[in-house]
Amino acid sequence: MKILVCISHVPDTTSKINFTDNNTAFDTNGVQFVINPNDEFGLTRAMWFKEKQAATVHVVNVGDATSEPTLRKALAIGADEAIRIDAAPTDGYFVAKQLAQVVKEGGYDLVLAGRESIDFNGGMVPGMLAAILDANFVNTCIGLEVDGDNATAIREIDGGKETLSTTLPLVVGGQKGLVAESDLRIPNMRGIMMARKKPLHVKPATVNAAASHTVSFEKPTLKGTVTMIDPNNVEQLIDLLHNEAKVI
Repeated sequence: MKILVCISHVPDTTSKINFTDNNTAFDTNGVQFVINPNDEFGLTRAMWFKEKQAATVHVVNVGDATSEPTLRKALAIGADEAIRIDAAPTDGYFVAKQLAQVVKEGGYDLVLAGRESIDFNGGMVPGMLAAILDANFVNTCIGLEVDGDNATAIREIDGGKETLSTTLPLVVGGQKGLVAESDLRIPNMRGIMMARKKPLHVKPATVNAAASHTVSFEKPTLKGTVTMIDPNNVEQLIDLLHNEAKVI
């Protein structure tokens, strides 16, 4: 089985977010980038298939050279090869088109992607990719088993879980639960050294115009000050809820 894991290069959740160019571009100064957490669950599951079923695991990212350390980390975790599409990930459709070309050229049986990236939270790429490839698709996936050309997937739905039976080729939008958080892997020194020798291919982007563009970014409104009330002063609480918060 040949597996492709889509890797997004995203800011660490502890990073301070700012914008430049009149709030139309993300300011990367001082920002630490990591593997998108949803993608990391997919990568860890791919490593399980590699160890248990002798699967071949490749990782891919659409981005410039600054994303290569993130791909090298994926290689250090255990992926066999990495591919970087040399283009800015301008929008979800553009990224899906680039990934589709890689899948077609590589003949992958299973594509694992995060259901969304934690930077833009678009949640578009896995579904678009499956549509372009005319492949089966399971989103919000929290469990996956593969037996030959058959796959059994568990996905999260409102109020419960759904178990699906499908076939390869398959695109999966994974999330927390695809593997346990305790199963996520930290590269060891041996893995880091081996990653330096593994191939990282840089490919040009296919010519596809972006279907959308960013008009502007806006930070969330700052939270108001907190008013502390004596727990025994119920009358003051009711007065503030009624006259200031206006929720009763």
